[in-house]
Amino acid sequence: MEKVKFNSAGVELTGDLYGAGEGVRPAVAIIGPMTYQKEQAPTQYARRLGLQGFVALAYDSRYRGESAGTPRGWENPAHKVEDLEAAVDYLRAREDVDPDQVSILAICQGASIAFRAAAELDGVKALATIAGHYRDREGDLEWLGEDGLQARLARGEAAKAKYEATGEVDYVKASDPVDMNVGMPGGFVFDWYGPWAERGEWENRYAVMSDADLLHYESLSAAKSMTTPWLMIHGDNCFLPNAARRHMQAVPSKLPAKTVWDDTPHLAYYDQPDAIDRATSEVIDWFIR
Repeated sequence: MEKVKFNSAGVELTGDLYGAGEGVRPAVAIIGPMTYQKEQAPTQYARRLGLQGFVALAYDSRYRGESAGTPRGWENPAHKVEDLEAAVDYLRAREDVDPDQVSILAICQGASIAFRAAAELDGVKALATIAGHYRDREGDLEWLGEDGLQARLARGEAAKAKYEATGEVDYVKASDPVDMNVGMPGGFVFDWYGPWAERGEWENRYAVMSDADLLHYESLSAAKSMTTPWLMIHGDNCFLPNAARRHMQAVPSKLPAKTVWDDTPHLAYYDQPDAIDRATSEVIDWFIR
């Protein structure tokens, strides 16, 4: 693994690069779930792809992990799109990367970011999304309910107005098993993220103003304008399967696209070797084809 740094809109980002070496190779920029740090799911895939002939970049989006940017713990989808586009540009500029063979791999909510980046960038070779959290209003309502959605929007917009007026940032936990007023509520989410926080390897903190940005963001319109060949790995035991179906139905009919749909649980794609190995095999096959 090689530690690398690159710039996104004036912010220095840090990534871990796998598979770099002699010769020119295809490359993959990898973005993870909501509140992710690169050492989590992205590293699982980057290591495997690096061993299979790809230059694979797992990086921290701004405001988290080793990357710069303040305020910390801010989930801003527009900035994440810029960061993913910068990661693709960084790979294209490397001497050991074929600039015409740079693809994107996205996990969970990274999928909604990847749609926008792939739609905006020219020449992304292929896109693969795994257990995607695909963003549209119907999905947000299924996730939070009408009352919960409106309450989070109101809190987020008030917190953002406060930040813009005073520079003060309101925080809640990023995940909690009981409190529903956090970034990612629910026991099954906390069961996965909690140990990372206990080990000091992930910061359980979420800027409340994130909701003002996150809950106004959607990826369905980007799906409708997709020109990048797309592989979707999902299933009924993954988050919001109906939103995944809506996005696949929305892409242009002539777009090369493939769906792998099975009963793998959502979080198995984060750290279970058998699920990750199967998914990585599908991703490699898709990128090669």
